[in-house]
Amino acid sequence: MRIEVTIAKTTQLPNGAIDALREELLRRIESAFPDIPGEVQVRYATGNNLSVMGASKEDKARISEILQETWESADDWFYH
Repeated sequence: MRIEVTIAKTTQLPNGAIDALREELLRRIESAFPDIPGEVQVRYATGNNLSVMGASKEDKARISEILQETWESADDWFYH
């Protein structure tokens, strides 16, 4: 399964936030899908987007939920 998260270039994030988000998202996805190897990319682009390749519709929905939870809980796991 390949997951790509793009964040709008206009979004101001602290230094190290992209790498920290990728690591936290990967940790949470591996926890939710232990039997499925996954690759996670997080990068700046022209807009916000989530792409999930190699997963069922239900798994894509769950990954979207995990991303939302991860983003909303950044105060708990991101230290800069």
